[in-house]
Amino acid sequence: MSSPTKELVVIVGPTASGKTDFAIRLAQRHVTEIVSADSVQIYRRFDLGTGKPSPEQRAQVPHWLIDVAEPLEPMDAARWAELAAAQIQVIHARGRRAIVCGGSFLWILALLFGLAPAPPADTEVRARHRGVVESRGRQALHAELLAVDPSSAQRLSPNDTMRVSRALEVFELTGTPMSRWQAEHGFRQPRYRYRLIGIALERSELDARICARVKSMLDAGWIQEVQGLLSQGFRRARAMGSVGYRQIAEALESSAPIDVDKLSDAIYRATRRFARRQRTWLRDQPVEWVPRESAETLVL
Repeated sequence: MSSPTKELVVIVGPTASGKTDFAIRLAQRHVTEIVSADSVQIYRRFDLGTGKPSPEQRAQVPHWLIDVAEPLEPMDAARWAELAAAQIQVIHARGRRAIVCGGSFLWILALLFGLAPAPPADTEVRARHRGVVESRGRQALHAELLAVDPSSAQRLSPNDTMRVSRALEVFELTGTPMSRWQAEHGFRQPRYRYRLIGIALERSELDARICARVKSMLDAGWIQEVQGLLSQGFRRARAMGSVGYRQIAEALESSAPIDVDKLSDAIYRATRRFARRQRTWLRDQPVEWVPRESAETLVL
């Protein structure tokens, strides 16, 4: 894929750092459209816990790749990168610039550099992995990965069953650890000219924003949304394993009454851990960390 003439602006950073609002304010000053790089916002019906831009925000600036997949539809970094590249091409053809915005940094790397040529998904292998998780728990699947690919196991949380399963699947199909595939690929040759921009926040401020966000989402009816999704048969949806949705689903499936304060704290702590992993992903990347208010003055 040849590099387009327009530089691709990519807004990155941990969850709750204010990426969506920043991208909208930045886009309003330029002739731009926003392409979402969020692995949960892409799914329909998963709304309250995803931080999707509101209808009013979407009316201000065109947004793409939000609400485009059904809950049980397969979606991964490679597929998203294909969709994003096609949409960016359309945006550029209109004479506009594209802003990619989201916290799924592996997806962003897939767009910017392409992915290592690992084998396609195998439904039988993935079904076996689901069986391990259901019968023995997430830690058991993670232990299997640790035995064959310690580097990937150390990078991935045991709770991230989708990526743990994928890394284990690659080894089982090829005999080569996923970490070696990625090391040999190296993400060295960019397919775009790009600029990574992140919002600079003190950790205490981010923690406060996470706490307020969790409370706001629960107050808006997040538990009821998850209850409805479960009743529609979406327990195995990929998005149901994301932070917050997983904790609420487990609470609803428990025989004990839901303690909202305890649940809120569990989601807050899980979100903080997730934000820490997101920061780790970005640690060695050429990110420009800018103040939140610079959206009104940043030169593109």
